[in-house]
Amino acid sequence: MKYIIIAVLLIFMFVSISKKESSIKTLNPQDKILAFGDSITYGYGASSDESYPSVLSSLTGHKVINAGVNGETSQEGLVRLPKLLEDDSIKLILLCFGGNDILQRKSMSKLKNNLKMMVQMAEKKNIAIILISVPNIGLFGLSSLKLYEEVANEEDIFIINGMLAEILSDPSLKSDQIHPNALGYEAIAKKIYEKIKEGGFL
Repeated sequence: MKYIIIAVLLIFMFVSISKKESSIKTLNPQDKILAFGDSITYGYGASSDESYPSVLSSLTGHKVINAGVNGETSQEGLVRLPKLLEDDSIKLILLCFGGNDILQRKSMSKLKNNLKMMVQMAEKKNIAIILISVPNIGLFGLSSLKLYEEVANEEDIFIINGMLAEILSDPSLKSDQIHPNALGYEAIAKKIYEKIKEGGFL
């Protein structure tokens, strides 16, 4: 009886630990990555071939769709996402929204809910998600928003946390107060590339 209990506990632990890992699928050569967000995804402040999706495409060897729209809020992104998800070749989404919600003083609880709904839309189509946290801009510089970690934990998805705050705190990597320059976008692409490899997608 003791051995049966131990076996059951070991199975439970394995299932708990492997929940996310078992759902990871290595990208096939024809699979696409969707970079979905606002001006930082678009690449504002640099040329199109210097945007992070363009650089990331070169690093991964996969087509990375740049679905960034300047000035877009998470609510607008939520409306736009279903059409993009009609492309069945998309197998991974890089989700980066929140900057304009913060600047426009939108509800942070609404931002969190919008992000969760985007994640759930993607998961219904068996698309993996990596969430990229956006920092809050305050009197004392950039600070992390806990809601991104909450979304990642509640939805059991990967997160890149603190990257944008670090890059946007370095004047040499910025084109203005809230956007990276070409070097900044390159740094973003490299960080995401490392996370994609770490997550087992490549």
